[in-house]
Amino acid sequence: VIVFLPQILILFAFIIFLEDSGYMPRVAFMVDRLVRSVGLSGQSFIPMLSSFACAVPGIMATRVIPDRRDRLATILAAPFMTCSARLPVYALLIGAFVPARHFLAGVLNLQGLVLLGLYMLGILGGVLTALLLKRTVLRGPTPTFMIELPPYRLPSWRSMLLKLLDRGRVFLVRAGTLIFSVAILVWALAYFPRPAEIHDTYATEREHVEASLLPATARDQQLSSLRASEAGAYLEQSWLGRLGQFIVPAFAPLGWDWKVASAVIASFPAREVVIAVLGTIYSVGDQGDESEGALRQRLQTATRADGSLVYTVPMAVGLLIFYVFCLQCAATIAVIRRETNSLRWPVFAWLYMTGLGYLGALLAFQLGS
Repeated sequence: VIVFLPQILILFAFIIFLEDSGYMPRVAFMVDRLVRSVGLSGQSFIPMLSSFACAVPGIMATRVIPDRRDRLATILAAPFMTCSARLPVYALLIGAFVPARHFLAGVLNLQGLVLLGLYMLGILGGVLTALLLKRTVLRGPTPTFMIELPPYRLPSWRSMLLKLLDRGRVFLVRAGTLIFSVAILVWALAYFPRPAEIHDTYATEREHVEASLLPATARDQQLSSLRASEAGAYLEQSWLGRLGQFIVPAFAPLGWDWKVASAVIASFPAREVVIAVLGTIYSVGDQGDESEGALRQRLQTATRADGSLVYTVPMAVGLLIFYVFCLQCAATIAVIRRETNSLRWPVFAWLYMTGLGYLGALLAFQLGS
């Protein structure tokens, strides 16, 4: 997860520049007429823009919205914005399954366009959610919008750097605590139990290969293949494997196998955990600096029992759409609970966004296949 820190810091740097230059309130003023078409006011724009870095401060920023209905609609729309936690997942899947094709003499590339499309899909989901809520359960007049426009100023580079370091520290603390803890838990679930019969079976086969008269290269290849098969057998009998096999019928229409289902379920506390979980499941934790490329290669070559590829293009597109919509962030759910002072709204947000993610992944896989 930490390998994606530079991209995330670049995102934070641009948002901090907009805030410190005095431009952010002007953007809110300019988009006021546009967002009124979905029942919100310009006051909702700054929280939603802040949510591109992280939904938690974005939701907390809705406190400046005086109207309760507008505030609730903004809170429920903010998690759709593509936060920094989604970037590692997007980068992994786009890098693995979207070809690096270029258009217009190299000005545009397909991977960048797909990333832009995911951002736009999240924005569309948030806007339509706000429109739906303001036309139904949160129906009411759009309040008058007033905002003070501070003078333009050149941001202090020292101030920007301090803010950037602080936000980077918050991300690293998150990566070093929650994500690291979940990764250890998933490793334990994927490692235990260790059935003795699997060890005995493969130990006998290794002895046969080592005692054979095969050339050294062929013998090493067979031993490597046996190690991979043994790891797969252990994983399938592990607690994580059994959990994945138990829940996989619910996700089979999306094209997922039990490994993908296990990784997605494990990433509900924080969506970027899925990178560490997939690395544990596909045993790429010992690749050093090449771990990211090794995981990408494992995903590209992962197969089912019948030999068919797990990660086809429709399945990968569906998985990306699932991560655009699904609410996989315990911190966001907790802050919704705190800001609304109700358990009903965070439960509604989780069910609604997860349902949208499932439906989007289902349509992408079934239509694409």
